[in-house]
Amino acid sequence: MSTLAKASGALKSVDYEVFGRVQGNGGLRGAGGRGAPRYTEQEAKKLGVVGWVKNTSQGTVTGQVQGPEEKVNEMKSWLSKVGSPSSRIDKTNFSNEKEISKLDFSDFNTRY
Repeated sequence: MSTLAKASGALKSVDYEVFGRVQGNGGLRGAGGRGAPRYTEQEAKKLGVVGWVKNTSQGTVTGQVQGPEEKVNEMKSWLSKVGSPSSRIDKTNFSNEKEISKLDFSDFNTRY
């Protein structure tokens, strides 16, 4: 069991999808098409949660976050209200939110 899992009580997992101007120039993707995942990955690592993020062909950003409940809630707030510089978040959908017994990931990374 990872130190992350031992450090807290309840572990939580949640899927997310962010809608708005979250890809392209000035959006979450930023220059080179890596902005949103890069900023999301940085925030996740700062908070100490694990999971993944990726840009979709529909122009949204999607992924999954796992970790201690309070850290997952902080990440949900960031995904809903902050995002990366120059992004405009219209809405964020969260689904499959559940308590888990162990983490499925050892890190937070970008999928392509």
